[in-house]
Amino acid sequence: MTETSTTQTLGFQAEVKQLLRLMIHSLYSHKEIFLRELISNASDACDKLRFEALAKPELQEGNSELAITIDTDNKAHTITITDHGIGMTRAEAIEHLGTIAKSGTADFLSKLSGDQKKDAQLIGQFGVGFYSSFIVAERVEVFSRRAGTPANQGVHWESRGDGDFTVADVELPERGTKIVLHLKEGEHDFADDYRIRSLVRKYSDHIAFPVRMLKQGKEDEKSTEYESVNHAQALWTRPRSEVKDDEYKEFYRHVTHDFTDPLSWSHGKVEGKKEYTSLLYVPARAPFDLWHRDAVRGLKLYVRRVFIMDDAEQFLPLYLRFIKGVVDSADLPLNISREMLQQDASIDTIRTGLTRRILDMLAKLAKDEPEKYATFWKEFGSVLKEGPAEDHTNRERIAKLLRFATTHADKEAQEVSLEDYVARMKPGQNSIYYVIADSFSAAKSSPHLEVLRKKGIEVLLLTDRVDEWLTDHLREFDGKSFRNAARGDLDLGGVQTDEEKKTQENLSKEHAAIVERLKTTLGDRVSDVRITSRLEDSPACLVLGEHDMGAQMRRILEAAGQKAPATKPALEINPAHPLLKRLEATSDDAAFGDLALILLDQATLADGTQLADPAAFVKRLNKLLLSM
Repeated sequence: MTETSTTQTLGFQAEVKQLLRLMIHSLYSHKEIFLRELISNASDACDKLRFEALAKPELQEGNSELAITIDTDNKAHTITITDHGIGMTRAEAIEHLGTIAKSGTADFLSKLSGDQKKDAQLIGQFGVGFYSSFIVAERVEVFSRRAGTPANQGVHWESRGDGDFTVADVELPERGTKIVLHLKEGEHDFADDYRIRSLVRKYSDHIAFPVRMLKQGKEDEKSTEYESVNHAQALWTRPRSEVKDDEYKEFYRHVTHDFTDPLSWSHGKVEGKKEYTSLLYVPARAPFDLWHRDAVRGLKLYVRRVFIMDDAEQFLPLYLRFIKGVVDSADLPLNISREMLQQDASIDTIRTGLTRRILDMLAKLAKDEPEKYATFWKEFGSVLKEGPAEDHTNRERIAKLLRFATTHADKEAQEVSLEDYVARMKPGQNSIYYVIADSFSAAKSSPHLEVLRKKGIEVLLLTDRVDEWLTDHLREFDGKSFRNAARGDLDLGGVQTDEEKKTQENLSKEHAAIVERLKTTLGDRVSDVRITSRLEDSPACLVLGEHDMGAQMRRILEAAGQKAPATKPALEINPAHPLLKRLEATSDDAAFGDLALILLDQATLADGTQLADPAAFVKRLNKLLLSM
């Protein structure tokens, strides 16, 4: 191996420096994961070579064997991990080992607090990969040459993880990557052969390539023959009865680089017209970039156990983007590309089958392990709520998985299923009532709930940003229609007696004068003024038109730079309230006008909407207070 004089010293990207600093101090209790991460990367490199060599056999350079080798040296205190995979060019080494290109990196780093336990969990979500080397190593060397390039185009990368790294050209006769870890003082026991073997079996037994180490000879006798220390068979190809839960969990960590166990998984094989195997996981925590539109998502795609691509997003609908795992098809061509996946008709069949399998897995989790499902819902519930708009075929299945906060318990936790709600409906009730607000406190205090609470009718309290989108597309459940308690006429169906309806009609006639006077005074600020059937304690409330866009959807559109259609709410008044009685008794037009505008502004604030002119409201309110 000959190194040339083309040595450069470069600085790590700022985000890498921060990640390295935090990771080294936060992952003190997870030190051994460095081996899992490096073996996983080596496996990926072998996968990628095997795939690229389908089109370019010359990349194998006369050696088609793919394996990972680990050498330990107790005297030099080093661990060396070698693969004969795809390798890196000098430019790729600088890019891959010196920068982080993940979307949402800044958001992720801003959440790191210095709390070791919390930071370890977050870093686990991010995926530490190669940088985990510096948890145990004071110095790391990487020797790599990309398959298909000349021997003199190898690269030697070296760093102490302290802000800088060096790269130099080097001659390497073999393709692939060799990583040499020079262990820190206090971490020398990681150079023990037996310990590394046990860690390989614990963390990397499922790796589909042989992980080899020198055979253990007699004491003081150094063997020169290597043996495989892992199972070396793709885990998803093995019968479910032969795979232990710990193996499933470790394979999940290999796929996701997460530290935590998955909540659930589903391993199945489909035979017949389309043949494929899948191993799908539900994570226990949402990734930091779940809401980034350009975040990578999808499954690892294999064709007849040959790796094709990471993050094949065509196999899952967007509302299931949190699912991780692999799909291995027996029918797709080995040379399939992302563009071809968009057009291949068989993909729709596999996608339909996988979607059904995932929804069944979630339904089973909800039924058999409600505590785990509550964890799932807290992390991914808002994403699943996108489903009814996106997947009409499975709308009913998704609806059964939804959970809500309601007035039944009056607590913020979203625990009530629609089946629970329907089972508690009042005799004569034919609608599922809901209110939408920006926060739980605003929702449970909404004036629109007053008569519903009096009648003992349960109401869904919707506060997620996706809720209005959900209710626009999920119009009914179990034959019961959804009804916004703040929209249009409040039809209580059979829950309202004929006598109550008659009383409502009489009130409208009795107070027709105040209604007309308010209409004249408020003018085009409102679409209508009418006597309420909703209120018990509040003086007034704003009501959306039957087909008007709600405030939540309006804000989403405006945040996206789109203009929302203009709408005006109706003002409903409660003539039994003292403020309305005072208003009716006010003959002075100026005083009436001030009171009417205060009434409208109060209703606007109670609805969670900002006032167009807060200063004018304060001025009118002060004037009223001073006149008392």
